[in-house]
Amino acid sequence: TAPDGLEKVNPKAREQHPTHWTQSVQAIAEILAKHQPRVILFPHDLDWNSTHVGTHLLVMDALKSLPTSFSCYTVETEFWGQNPSPNLMVELSAQHVADLITALTFHIGEVRRNPYHLSLPAWMIDNVRRGAELVGGQGGAAPDYTFATLYRLRKWCDGKLANVYAGGRYLSCAEKPESLFA
Repeated sequence: TAPDGLEKVNPKAREQHPTHWTQSVQAIAEILAKHQPRVILFPHDLDWNSTHVGTHLLVMDALKSLPTSFSCYTVETEFWGQNPSPNLMVELSAQHVADLITALTFHIGEVRRNPYHLSLPAWMIDNVRRGAELVGGQGGAAPDYTFATLYRLRKWCDGKLANVYAGGRYLSCAEKPESLFA
């Protein structure tokens, strides 16, 4: 990538600046090909923020440009816009949430404009409610979590995304995350 990362990563730039976009796609594809990650995390396609949506498009375009032999797990995150189809709920401890809040306070310009770090615990609590229905299935028992994050876990293989789970999966603080990718 560029010394300060990639610029103009949004749907508008993808449409209006195809040469720049292609160069950015190639940069990400080269990183993926070189490092062969087992798992990549990036925003889901409806995460509302234009840079988040652009990042989703950029990663997907990079994946599509790689040989069909390339494979990895994809973990789609949510922040500004709820993912309508998460299939993974990950429990967070109170310490995890405190660490996230602390980290967000260093995003000075953002939290000065919109102090969303203050409402982060409420969002993580609400994720348990949402996740119980969306990940666990309507009418099922909610896990005994206080805080959680929701994701969509899939696998990129044979040049396309494939579902990993028929339903959904919970991951508690007591479980090892690598169990998701077995």
